[in-house]
This record gives sequence, C-alpha cells and structure tokens, in this order.
Amino acid sequence: MRSKAIGIIVAACMACALIALPGCSSQEEYTPELKDPQVSPPAIGEEGTLRVGVNTSKSPLAGKGSEKIIGIDVDVAAALADQLGLTLSIEDVGTNADRALEEGKVDIVMGQEAVEEDSDIWHSEQYLPTGVVLFAKEGSGAKPPTGAVTPKIAAQISSKSAWAVTNAFGEEALASTNDLASAFSDLSKGNVDFVASDAVIGMYAANLQNTPVEIVCLMDTASGYCVGVKADNKELQDAIKTALETIMNDGVVSVIEDKWLGKAVVLTDVPKVEATPKETDANGAEGEGEEASDAESNAETSNASNTSTANTAASN
Repeated sequence: MRSKAIGIIVAACMACALIALPGCSSQEEYTPELKDPQVSPPAIGEEGTLRVGVNTSKSPLAGKGSEKIIGIDVDVAAALADQLGLTLSIEDVGTNADRALEEGKVDIVMGQEAVEEDSDIWHSEQYLPTGVVLFAKEGSGAKPPTGAVTPKIAAQISSKSAWAVTNAFGEEALASTNDLASAFSDLSKGNVDFVASDAVIGMYAANLQNTPVEIVCLMDTASGYCVGVKADNKELQDAIKTALETIMNDGVVSVIEDKWLGKAVVLTDVPKVEATPKETDANGAEGEGEEASDAESNAETSNASNTSTANTAASN
C-alpha cells in the first residue's frame, strides 16, 4: 500500500512539472532520479547523453523560448532520455536532419513525418498524428461538408490547407486569412463554418486563443511525427522503440499534448473528405506554401515559462 501511495505522489509531481499547474511549486524543477544507462557508445555519440536534433522553425514541435529550445518534441525527447537513463542535449538541426545524423552531430532526430521515405533514416512508430483537417466550434454538432451546400472555410492564404479547400470545394468556399489567429477568431464569431489547418498547428493556435474546437474531418490522408535514427544503428533503434512504447502506454505523451495543445490529437476514425481535383495554375504555385501562423511567434511569449517535462533540456 505504501509503495502504491508513493507511486501516486510521484505521478502527481510529474504531472505538475508537465503542465505547470497553479499551486505546484515553481521554485524547483522536477528532476527524476536517473536510471542506469540503457545504451552507450557507439550506439550514441557521447557517454550518458542523448543528443537530439529538432527543427525550431516547426512550432509547436520546437521553437525558441526564454533563450532555450522548447516544444512538444523537446518534451517527448526528454521523456525518452529519462527512459534510457540518459541526460538530454538538444540541438537545432533545422531541415537537415539526415545530414546531422550522418555527420554524427546528434543521435536521434524528432519531428520526422511518417510519410517520408529515406533509406538512410529509420523511423519509429508515430508519437503524434497529424494531417490537414477541418475544425469546427466545439459542441457545434457540425458534420463533414458534402459539397451539396458550399461551406465557408477559413484557411491561411497560400497554405497547403487553403489549396485543400479549393481543391475539394472550389474557390467560393475559401475565406482566406493572413494567419490562423484570424481564422479561429472568425470561427468563434460564426463568420465561417470551419477552419482548415494542419491538425497539430491548428490545435495549438486555437489553444493559445482559448478557442474550444473539435476536428470534424480530414482533408487528406493522415500522417504523423516519428523519431528518426540512422538506418544502420540497430541498437539505438531498438532502445528508442521500447522507450517510445513505454511513454506512449504510460500516458506521458498524452500529458505533453495536453500541455501544448489543450488536448490530444486523435485522428482515428475521423472521416476523410474526398476531394474533387480541380486544375491549378500553370506554375503549380497554388498550395505550395507550408502552414504557418502567428502561433509560431507566440510560442516564445505564451510558452516561455514552459520547461521540458521530465528532464532538464540543454539548448545549444
């Protein structure tokens, strides 16, 4: 009974550290007792340390805040390092994840899309699903649009989501906005029926604005974010696979999602809108842009006080 009680207290302390609840002590960060290292060189490049590469231009997966790197990927990496009995070192590798692994600058890379095919990188199971989706106001009872009546859908101008809207429902359905903050503001005011966005970025933007939303349907095939390891590093692959399974099954990743997104992204059984392809311009420019929003710049101010979950993350 006593050991069970201690376990509950430890879990509560970890939850406090994860989501910085009011009433939890802000004087000290939660630092777990370090386990015995599960891997060592040459599987990792530095004894006792898991060196992790992230892309800080991919908020909320990773970004700069309070002069250090923060985000979902940092927190997941911290939990993985804990499971492996290693301290954590974070480095911004930008879009050059494969090069950083090849040159031995990092041991693993976060935020790798499951749909990416790269023979030089092994991909774990996804720890975070994503895809272009339609958001509606929470509790609105909105159903996936059928095209029988043209819906009004806000999406960031020149984004992949805007292209998906016009491709499925035509130009008349698109209500272009300069950023996702404006799109979700229009949704909350009832000016539009839906917001089209990447599921993770959209959930993050809505959470920053305290706009309760729900995912109604997918606009394309769901994908997800994975951990990447060099294809020939079987020992580290096995260790990451086991550690990731543990933190997924223990609910740690769900708590991290709650912290950054307000709730977990669940795309299982979400219906998909079948698009009717329409012609793009001759240059193929439509839909080329990546999803972006002021949510990315807000990551510094809104989450500057957030720290990594179960390990002290060292920025580069």
